[in-house]
Amino acid sequence: MSGSTISKIEIRACRGGDELNNLDAVAAVRLPGGSRPDFTVVTITTTDGVTGTSFGFGALDAKAAAGALSQVKPFFIGRGVHDAAKNMKEFELFDRRWNHVPIYAYAPFDNACWDVVGKMAHQPVYKLLGAAREKVPLYVSSMFLPGAAEYVKQALEVKAKGYKGYKLHPPGDLALDIECYRAVREAVGDDFTLMADPVIAYTYEQALKAGRELEKLNYRWLEEPLLDINFNGLRKLREKLDIPICGTEVVAGAQYSTAQYISEGLVDIVRTDVSWRGGITAVMKTAHVAEAFGVQCELHTTIYHGMEQVQLHPSLALTNCEFFETLYPFDDFEFGTKTKLNIVDGYVMAPEGEGLCIEYDWDFIENHTVAVL
Repeated sequence: MSGSTISKIEIRACRGGDELNNLDAVAAVRLPGGSRPDFTVVTITTTDGVTGTSFGFGALDAKAAAGALSQVKPFFIGRGVHDAAKNMKEFELFDRRWNHVPIYAYAPFDNACWDVVGKMAHQPVYKLLGAAREKVPLYVSSMFLPGAAEYVKQALEVKAKGYKGYKLHPPGDLALDIECYRAVREAVGDDFTLMADPVIAYTYEQALKAGRELEKLNYRWLEEPLLDINFNGLRKLREKLDIPICGTEVVAGAQYSTAQYISEGLVDIVRTDVSWRGGITAVMKTAHVAEAFGVQCELHTTIYHGMEQVQLHPSLALTNCEFFETLYPFDDFEFGTKTKLNIVDGYVMAPEGEGLCIEYDWDFIENHTVAVL
């Protein structure tokens, strides 16, 4: 097909902060909020000049992240933008031979290809994936806050805005976490959807205690209580708790590893996203595997709203994904695009346009670029 071959790829490493200084890595990894994170931007161009763009993960240093993405760049040069399944399969061999890229490196290339495919078809990508709905309920997730009062204040604010749920990333001390879980439930009432995500902060025994408390408080799920590769601990936890255990957001292997987690009974709800788990193509494969097992596949936030707008497309094409997730508040993550998520009455509405339907703020991106590969 004319114009379907990739002839050029540009990778930008971008600082989140306006001063373009390096982040304090020790402080940043605590995720306190209050500053924009580093990010990357991948743009592909086809032989007849059609372009596709996607944000990518910036990790703690966009230059290092862009370097990881540059290991994928040679693979995509000369490849067809319509060949998503072929590209994903053949990359397995390319990466295994002598590459071993991080889990976030492949995704923006796949997403950018879908952007081109949608533009060529003059359709939004979610329609090409097979639309399942035109809006998706939004829940928001906290950053790591000091204590119960801060979570309560935020949860009440979220509920007042009409969002459909609130997830706590608790401080990480079990006793304080339980205090926070209780206080938020009391504040928002019995019917408002709450989730808990301690981000591997607990031992097995602590996770069991937290889970039993969350069951009493009617939380929707307990997410990543243990390291995703703590197979024995996750299995035991799932066997002993009634609250669903949600996991798999940071494991490599997309649909392969997800199928194994489900078949071995390690989690109740699986996770994927268009940033850390292989792009739109991998998300669809993973979610369809889960669907075949009768399992929910909830999409993990991609952090940046420029990438959340990418993730909206598969979320609208899945029947076994209930929610859309973003971090809260939006201030640190809503940058780099002129288009925004369209949130109406607590739902993220389907985008309008072609491809990924994103208009980028290239002045912002240019002003925050620290390297081009």
